[in-house]
Amino acid sequence: MLSVNHIQLLRLPFSFFLLPVFLFALSGMQTISYYHALLLFSILHLLVYPASNAYNSFMDQDEGPIGGLAHPPKADKKVFYLSALMDIVAVLLSLLLGLQTAIFVLMYILASRAYSYKRIRLKKFALAGYLTVVIFQGAWIYMLTCLTAGNTLPDLNGLCISSLLIAGVYPLTQIYQHDADRKDGVHTMSMMLGYRGTFLLTAICFVCAMILFYIRFQESLWKFWLLQGILSPVLIYFFYWLRKVWGNTTFADFTHTMRMNILASGLLNLYFILLVLGKISL
Repeated sequence: MLSVNHIQLLRLPFSFFLLPVFLFALSGMQTISYYHALLLFSILHLLVYPASNAYNSFMDQDEGPIGGLAHPPKADKKVFYLSALMDIVAVLLSLLLGLQTAIFVLMYILASRAYSYKRIRLKKFALAGYLTVVIFQGAWIYMLTCLTAGNTLPDLNGLCISSLLIAGVYPLTQIYQHDADRKDGVHTMSMMLGYRGTFLLTAICFVCAMILFYIRFQESLWKFWLLQGILSPVLIYFFYWLRKVWGNTTFADFTHTMRMNILASGLLNLYFILLVLGKISL
C-alpha cells in the first residue's frame, strides 16, 4: 500500500512552480477551449509533473533537500511503480484530447525519464541537462498548450519567452545542491557556472525575457508595465539574495531558493491569471 511518504515524493506543490508557462500560453490565445485547458492542466500538473518528481527521487535516492521537500523520505520501489502508473494514466487521458496531444505528453515523459534514468542520465551533463529542461518545461509545454487548448500554432515570441523563464529560474533551483550533485556524479549548469555565474545567467535570461515581453505587448504596453509592477518584489529579493551570496556562499541554501521560487512563480501566476480573467470578462 502507498504511504504518506510516497505521496510526499510526488511533490504536488512543486507543480505550482511550473504553472506560469501553461498560464502564459492561455493568456495569449484568441479563443480558449476551457474544457481542453482544464483537462490538460490536470494531466500535466496532477499526473505528469508529480510522476516525474517521484521517478527522479527514485533514481537519485536523495538524502538532502530537494525541490519542495527539506527532508525527503526514502524512495522505494513502490515510488517507481506509482510514477509509471501515473504516466500511463496521463497518456491515456491525453488521448481524449487527441492523438497529437498524447504524443506530445509522451515525448515530455520520455525526455524527463532520459534526464534522470541511470543509463542515460542527461543531468550528468551540464549543457545537455539544462537544455532538456529549458526546452521541454518551456517551449514544449507552451506549444502543447497552444495546440491543445487554443487549437492554434504557437508564436515564436511566446516559445522563446517560455524557455527563457525556465532558463532563468532553473539554475537557481540547483544552487544549493552542488555538494550533493557532486557526490552523485551530476554536473549541473549551476555547478559549472559557480554561485556568482548562476545569478548572472538568471539575470541575463530574465532581461532577455523582459525585452521579448516589451515587443509582445507593443500594442498594449500597460500589460508590460503591469508585469514590471507585479514582479518588482522578485527583483528586490533577487538582489537582496545575490548580495548575501556574494559575501557568503552559505546563503545559497534551500530556504532562500524556495523563497525565490515561491515568490517568482506566485507573482508570475498571478499576472497571467489576471490576463486570462481579462479575456473572459471581455
